[in-house]
Amino acid sequence: MESAIPAHLETQRTRHKRVPDDYQPPYPSFVARYRPGVSRVVMAYFGVQHRGATAAAASALAEIASLFAGEGGPTHWDRAHYVDRAGHTNIVTVAYWDDFARFDAWFAPARDMWTGRPRDGIGTFIEVLRPAVARHETLFSSLGRPEGVAAIADGMSGEVQEHAYWGGMRDRIPLSQSDPMSPGGSPELIRDGARLRVKAQDNLCLIRSGQDWSDTEASERKLYLDDVEPVLREGMDFLRDDGLAIGCYANRYMQVLSADGKASEKSYGQSWWKSLAALERWAESHPTHVKIFGAAMKYLSTLGPSAKLRLYHEVTVAAADEQFFEYLNCHPKTGMLAAVETVAA
Repeated sequence: MESAIPAHLETQRTRHKRVPDDYQPPYPSFVARYRPGVSRVVMAYFGVQHRGATAAAASALAEIASLFAGEGGPTHWDRAHYVDRAGHTNIVTVAYWDDFARFDAWFAPARDMWTGRPRDGIGTFIEVLRPAVARHETLFSSLGRPEGVAAIADGMSGEVQEHAYWGGMRDRIPLSQSDPMSPGGSPELIRDGARLRVKAQDNLCLIRSGQDWSDTEASERKLYLDDVEPVLREGMDFLRDDGLAIGCYANRYMQVLSADGKASEKSYGQSWWKSLAALERWAESHPTHVKIFGAAMKYLSTLGPSAKLRLYHEVTVAAADEQFFEYLNCHPKTGMLAAVETVAA
């Protein structure tokens, strides 16, 4: 049994784990392992927002894909789709780097292309975190198909100890060994012509939590789509519409798109939180997540080891200087703009 925290990031603990040293999780889970030389990763969300301007959106998506393929582009990227609370279609392309210097050199012209000029009928946004690896964790229910930031990792761990209990998410983040990762400050709006930038607070939290049911067969697929997915969607909609009151600035429940632009059998929720503690409180005690957890446990206990559903997540707690948020012609509930509106209210 391995620790989720890699050996080179282990430090003297001043904050204790939520479980004893001899804890044995009830089922296996795994984490991504980066090369020891990787000190920082980059996760960059490039969004297109529109209501019917499909040609302009398609043109923008082709442009960013072309930049990804050029010099300094990401090691991995994927694309997903959702309709937000204001009825706008959003297509979000997420790109990952394990070399922040390469990203920084690539990013300046990409930013100017993406949010430097208005496009007819669409809005665009960029949301970037470039966290130290000590501020980040991943978790996978199975091996063989890395998703998100894990796609740029060197490989996966063996079975890890820190999962299947409340508090495991925090315990997998190396910085948690000595730091409470408490939020500091409040989001601020910065106007740069038509561009709106958000300067978020210290220790902002991001989670991307995904499901892949492409390997499931008829009976399992029906069980997931009929009994689990509707409960998950209900929780995701709550965070989207009413999450601000509990510390969730924005939530997107997205369906992953395949290379030809069609909906795949993968989805993920992606949300910005005031703090890791706020995310933990929702996960542990809010009725919407308790219901999700109950549906998932019933599903997994029914199927046991034969379950083909793949689950994963990645969680980051980013320092203030590891964040960048910029929006052009987007509605005021988009991403971290909602956090600024709340602060001003």
